[in-house]
Amino acid sequence: MSIKKLELESMPIDDLWSFHERISKILAERITSEKQELEERLAVLNHGRNAFGGDLAHSLDSNNKVRRKYPRVFPKYRNPAAPSETWSGRGKQPRWLVAAIKSGRKIDDFRIRDQASAKGRRQRA
Repeated sequence: MSIKKLELESMPIDDLWSFHERISKILAERITSEKQELEERLAVLNHGRNAFGGDLAHSLDSNNKVRRKYPRVFPKYRNPAAPSETWSGRGKQPRWLVAAIKSGRKIDDFRIRDQASAKGRRQRA
């Protein structure tokens, strides 16, 4: 189906407009069907991906690699001025702890020692 340029140029405007509407309708239908087909393929691919360990959407890093789950780390240090501020001892030290250490206090002054915080912990044998 080839339409020559001369044929299009000689067509009346009403015929060109109806031709344009037919082409637009056909294109819209094809785009919709193509989109639906791609979404179905994507759903199949995502389903296979989830078979490796449930929902992986939350456990992907910035490179889309699967991260392993780490156990919950309980806090080891608490800010006495604001008891809701705690630190597990991992990663960068919080500002309140850095400021307290610079003022001359020791890190052991902030260690959580009571047994109430260890209720949920599993005891090692």
